[in-house]
Amino acid sequence: MFKNAFISVISQKENEENKGSVEFQVFTFTTKIRRLTSHLELHKKDSSSQRGLRKILGKRQRLLAYLAKKNRARYKELIDELGIREIKNR
Repeated sequence: MFKNAFISVISQKENEENKGSVEFQVFTFTTKIRRLTSHLELHKKDSSSQRGLRKILGKRQRLLAYLAKKNRARYKELIDELGIREIKNR
């Protein structure tokens, strides 16, 4: 349900459902990260899930770095919507 709401927000901005957009990819990685994090709270010794989590975190980090470099305003808006990071005042 949350995924469909986010797709509609992105599609309103771009006037089409663009599931390959950086924003959508970051959103899907964020939901996977949250799900894996809650799984690992229960199953602390699940090393394959830990490895998968680290891989997804790296992919999301690279996508966010790309977005920050290309369009800083879209980057800030995305991290505010998803509640990923705290922006330090510079």
